[in-house]
Amino acid sequence: MEMMTVPMSLQEPDFMIHGVLKTEMFGQELWITTTTVGSWIITATLLLIAWIASRKLKKVNATDTPGTFQCVLEMGMEALQNMAEGILGGNAKRFVNYIGTIFLFILFCNLSGLFGLRAPTADFGVTFLLGMFTFFIVNYQGIKNRGIGHFTSLFQPIPVLFPINLIGEIANPISISLRLFANLLSGVIIMGLWYGMMPWFAKIGIPAALHVYCDLFSGCIQTYVFCMLTMVYVNDKME
Repeated sequence: MEMMTVPMSLQEPDFMIHGVLKTEMFGQELWITTTTVGSWIITATLLLIAWIASRKLKKVNATDTPGTFQCVLEMGMEALQNMAEGILGGNAKRFVNYIGTIFLFILFCNLSGLFGLRAPTADFGVTFLLGMFTFFIVNYQGIKNRGIGHFTSLFQPIPVLFPINLIGEIANPISISLRLFANLLSGVIIMGLWYGMMPWFAKIGIPAALHVYCDLFSGCIQTYVFCMLTMVYVNDKME
């Protein structure tokens, strides 16, 4: 029987979901995957940037001319504060540190595909935990500000709507985590299919435009949407 050969220019799609290291704990297999490695690299990068920023800002004098790095930091912080104040109003100062942290982490995760990493936010395990953090903060603020009213509000405007209101509360963190996950995963799939199934001449130039949309444009938009919805949910529980 004559065997069919696959052209060398066509490869199997690689979605970069690989196990890097396997270990066992309590009789269960635990894998360090490309998502784990990407998260470590991004966390280390953010910590390094924060350390450099802290050292530079401590040495700044009022008479010094701000450098490029300081100007970028100040512009980013001002934009973040304006975004938080536009939704949270006077409560923005209480949450700007948390919103800024998840904004930078999600943004760097979304943009990591531009540097050859698999975006950690294309893994539902990462986005679901981010959604759960939002869920706990929202409910903590509801209990803190409303007390028992946080729970009795589930029976309003009429008690028969309790199941619908409860499902709505539970669905919030799941919906924002799925939105972020699905948008980033679709970009990973598109790029994996393109690199794996298109001939070599289609991999020159065209992937750059796809990366701009899938990683840069979509990544920035989804970062903003996740943080904006988080602030909307928190603001709904504030008096």
